[in-house]
Amino acid sequence: MTDFSDGAEPKRAARVTALAARSALTAAQRADAAASVVAELVGLVRRLRPRRMTGYVPVGSEPGGPDLPEALRAALPDGAELLLPVLRDDLDLDWAAYAGPGALVAAGRGMREPAGPRWGRSAIAGAELVVVPALAVDRRGLRLGRGGGSYDRALARVPQATLTVALLHDGELVEALPAQPHDRPVRAVITPSGGLRTLDDAPGVDPPTSAGRTRVP
Repeated sequence: MTDFSDGAEPKRAARVTALAARSALTAAQRADAAASVVAELVGLVRRLRPRRMTGYVPVGSEPGGPDLPEALRAALPDGAELLLPVLRDDLDLDWAAYAGPGALVAAGRGMREPAGPRWGRSAIAGAELVVVPALAVDRRGLRLGRGGGSYDRALARVPQATLTVALLHDGELVEALPAQPHDRPVRAVITPSGGLRTLDDAPGVDPPTSAGRTRVP
């Protein structure tokens, strides 16, 4: 992907490029990517054993596939909480507990979200692992979303030491993306070929233990 300078218009151009690349993926490529990304993320969850984490229901070409929440719930220790986003009218994110695929309802922007009680916008602050979607992420951890700013608002509530992970397709970890003051970085990404990788230049990230793939305890 081409590097872009700062500003809203370059971000729109980057978004168009990223979405076009995802649209060009075949069904087989998407399925293979979903299997690889989910396996890596499930392995991370089993190692970290968080008592609370956030996830989401991937839509369209987003890596992970629609069964991602169920895979995460199965990997969590007994009694742990998996929170999924609930899109508010102001495009901020509330959170609700995942209670199975039968308890999901259709929502705005193609999302599916839990129908249960809302936990409030600040619920994400108590998560030990935060998993977010992205169209691309750069080496600083800055992520390219779909333009609503929902996850930037949510990530602003997450303590810096919390592990935040974006799920990507191959080729979506890039050198630089256009940035704006409200953008919030993630600390790591998962790609089908590269697995889990912490980002050297992201805030609060220790130096990698090895070149390429980085192991997170």
